[in-house]
Amino acid sequence: MTTSTRGTLLIGVLALVWGSNFLWIKIALDAFSPIQLTFARMVLGALVLLVVITIRREKLPRDLPTWGHLFIAALVANTAPYLLFALGETRVDSGIAGALNATTPLWTLALGFAVRQSNRLSTLQIAGLLLGFVGSLLIFTPWDAGSVDTLGALYCLLAALSYGISYLYMSRYLIPRKLTPTVLSTGQLIAASALIATTLPLDPAGTPNWSTGPWLSLAVLGVLGTGLAYIINYALIRTEGPVGASVVTYLVPVASVALGFLILNETVPPLSLIGVAVILIGVRASRHMIAGQSQPLNPNRADR
Repeated sequence: MTTSTRGTLLIGVLALVWGSNFLWIKIALDAFSPIQLTFARMVLGALVLLVVITIRREKLPRDLPTWGHLFIAALVANTAPYLLFALGETRVDSGIAGALNATTPLWTLALGFAVRQSNRLSTLQIAGLLLGFVGSLLIFTPWDAGSVDTLGALYCLLAALSYGISYLYMSRYLIPRKLTPTVLSTGQLIAASALIATTLPLDPAGTPNWSTGPWLSLAVLGVLGTGLAYIINYALIRTEGPVGASVVTYLVPVASVALGFLILNETVPPLSLIGVAVILIGVRASRHMIAGQSQPLNPNRADR
């Protein structure tokens, strides 16, 4: 298999995995509360990655400062966004959740500029941010009450914002520590599991109901969508580089909307579909770099 063929295959697989995560969340919520679902998927993902680092003979960090940063990163990269997407999908379709997730690169760029962690924005990048705002507005359709649940969509948008914060935080405080991607991912999922575990006693939901579909969806979401997706992502970055790997960003919302339509019979309002297209155009424009400017942050994305 040639490198280009391998890269194309990995892009397709990863887009399908990340895009389908919103489908698995929607199905699993039939038996699990958002807190239960978030906790279970992170524990499953952590177990998968623990096996991986054991096989590779890698070791988790032992110093407290690194674990302190891992816990903060876990809060904004895993615990908060995973829970927010689960809460959002109790009110909106999986396709809408996947579409709003596409705003993550825009949040990352805007926040990086706000905290002076990114270089000067070009005119095209500013246009990309504005297009992302317009696209999100089209998905929310505030002038058409009832088209898309506002609170549910807001949960999803806040989840994407949390991802943006996490990327900047990890870039500044964790990447310089020279941890391998698998160790970083494993540590984050362990920390995130511990954080969400503290909320389980506060969850009013009872014991999850037994139903084959939701339990299988949870297994796929945790093992494949939360654990093995990291490995696929790193393999893609090695094959195509960070810029080439970023193509996945454009395919994830397409996959989430298509799977929601085909499997769950979800209907996406026409304006929301236009909104998805506008957001993706905005993302593409925001990643346009002026001459001499460094490539934008492209953090690992294995939590979708």
